[in-house]
Amino acid sequence: MNGSHALPPPSTSTDDPSNMGEMLQELRILLQGAQVFTAFLVILPFSAGFSAISQAEKWVYVSTFVCSLASLVLLSAPAVHHRLQRPLRDRVAFKNYASRMMVIGLVPLTLALSLVTQLVASEVVGEMAATVLAVVVAAFVVGVWWILPLLTKRTPPNEAACRPPADPALHTDATPRSGPR
Repeated sequence: MNGSHALPPPSTSTDDPSNMGEMLQELRILLQGAQVFTAFLVILPFSAGFSAISQAEKWVYVSTFVCSLASLVLLSAPAVHHRLQRPLRDRVAFKNYASRMMVIGLVPLTLALSLVTQLVASEVVGEMAATVLAVVVAAFVVGVWWILPLLTKRTPPNEAACRPPADPALHTDATPRSGPR
C-alpha cells in the first residue's frame, strides 16, 4: 500500500437506467401528496364558508385546483403509460419518460402550493400579507425543489468527503521509514 486511499467506485445501483425502484418510490411519495392535496381542494367548495369568499379568492381557488389536477395527471401518467404498454419493451425509454413526467408534474404542484398558501392566508391575515407569504412560499419551494438540486448536481463532489476515514495505525508523526531500524 502506498499510503494513499483509493476512492471506492461510484454506486451504480441508482445510476442503472433500467433500475426503476428509486424512481418508483419517489413517484409514490409525490403522487400520494398530490392526491391528498387535490382531495382537500375537491371538498373545499362544499364547505359552509366557501360562498363567502371574494370572487378574486374563488379564482385563486380555481387556479389552485387546476394546477393540482394537472400535477396529479402528470405524476400518474407513468403508471398509466406502463399499464397500457405492458409488457414494457424498453425500460430505459420508460424511465426517461417517467422522469420527465415527474419533473413536469412538479411545475403545477409548485404553483398550486403557492396559490393555496395565498388562498388560506388571505382568510387569516388579509390579501396583501397573504400575497407576500405566497411569494415567500413560492421562493422556498423553488429554492428547495429546483435550484438546490441543480446547484448540487453541478458541484463536483468533495474528494475528501468521499474518502474513507484514515486509519491512525497506518500514520506516524515522523517521516516515512525506508526500512527496519
